[in-house]
Amino acid sequence: MAEHASSFKPTLGLFDGTMIVAGSMIGSGIFIVSADITRNVGSAGWLIAVWLITGFMTLTAALSYGELSGMFPKAGGQYVYLKEAYNPLMGFLYGWSFFAVIQTATIAAVGVAFSKFLAYLVPELGNNYFLFDAGIINVYSGQLVSIAIICLLTYINSKGVKEGKFIQTLFTSAKLFALFGLIAFGFLLVRESFWAENWKTGFTAMQVEKDAAGNFISSGNWLGISGSALMGAIAAAMVGSIFSSDAWNNVTFIAGEMKNPKKNIGLSLFLGTLIVTIIYVSANLMYLNVLPLNELAFPADDRVAVAAANKIFPSFGTILIAILIMVSTFGCNNGLILAGARVYYTMAKDGLFFKPVGELNKNAVPQLALWIQCIAASIWSLSGKYGQLLDMISFVVVLFYMLTILGIFILRKKRPEAERPYKAFGYPVLPILYMVMGAAFCVLLIIYKREYTWPGLVIVLLGVPLYYLAISTQKKA
Repeated sequence: MAEHASSFKPTLGLFDGTMIVAGSMIGSGIFIVSADITRNVGSAGWLIAVWLITGFMTLTAALSYGELSGMFPKAGGQYVYLKEAYNPLMGFLYGWSFFAVIQTATIAAVGVAFSKFLAYLVPELGNNYFLFDAGIINVYSGQLVSIAIICLLTYINSKGVKEGKFIQTLFTSAKLFALFGLIAFGFLLVRESFWAENWKTGFTAMQVEKDAAGNFISSGNWLGISGSALMGAIAAAMVGSIFSSDAWNNVTFIAGEMKNPKKNIGLSLFLGTLIVTIIYVSANLMYLNVLPLNELAFPADDRVAVAAANKIFPSFGTILIAILIMVSTFGCNNGLILAGARVYYTMAKDGLFFKPVGELNKNAVPQLALWIQCIAASIWSLSGKYGQLLDMISFVVVLFYMLTILGIFILRKKRPEAERPYKAFGYPVLPILYMVMGAAFCVLLIIYKREYTWPGLVIVLLGVPLYYLAISTQKKA
């Protein structure tokens, strides 16, 4: 009979938590999405503004989550907060969306990004290298590389949280060091600076001309935008920056394995999001120094960092960025895989997921939860549809963040006597400001980018019948 641990082992400290926050946030987005942001808003000022708005929202949300993590220092994080503030159905809808797309499709997207840049070194392992027709889908090398990486990291994390912690610390430290170095070299070594030229655009918002299908034309004219068109463009641009800044809340899922979680979760959320916000804004300032605006908007395959690195290191820039992104995505996926399984484990404990998922193995980790997550992420890797769904799920992610932050107000009314080792910074002003900004983002997407909203809502609402099915099954058991 297999051995099982009875509870999680608190082995992670403040530094480990900060590395999980930063490492889970920094994947491949910062190396790519600035191209689409530039096409949407078209000026140096608005490019930086989009990243600052996203950074402010992320920091505000992270500081607000500190209160909730202190109140409920146990595995499950956001799922637990929503369940406690509202009801079990709301918690389940988040957990279902998290499993169906938010976490598993992100793991797949990050895995395929790894293989995309591995192809610079070994073309036969890339996403364009066709292997065989499996009937329903065509299978490419890059998809199998993604699945192999996901399986490897799942196996490592099934051996214990210390193994996952080692991978996270090593790869996150390496990518932080490399990113800071790249930013510095972008200002110190580049032969031709476009800083002054790009900043002449200031905050004059522009957008590249589109064709009849609504796609940007690489050789098209830049057209001035203002008013509601500018608001819609900012919302569309923020889809990329929010995707790049997401997963900061992953550390809340592993509260059961944190030392002094009431203090360290809130602190690691703040420190991790602050570090990443500084890196993201600095990286975009470097892009503006190294690349003319048109090249920033239309690099080959949207690979802004590759275009920038080739200006800084002409002979080996592409290889340098390929290796950096491989390090970045490997570490990012480790954090996502490590943290995500704890949500399904907690749901199973509540009778809202398969019962065996709520067990720990002899290494005190939810092994079955890890492997079920692995299977779902592998299916997304093969489908090739994760990219569109991740764009679309930005709406749902922000919606759940807003509901969770509103939960702070609800819990202060419902449980005024509850212990709060840490109170939301700037309460009530900053949490309200986040909800206003989040609501504006969601409303603008509904108006201007409906294709980004309805699929995400459909996925969430599918959770309603599943919840009642789980409840009826639980009653019969």
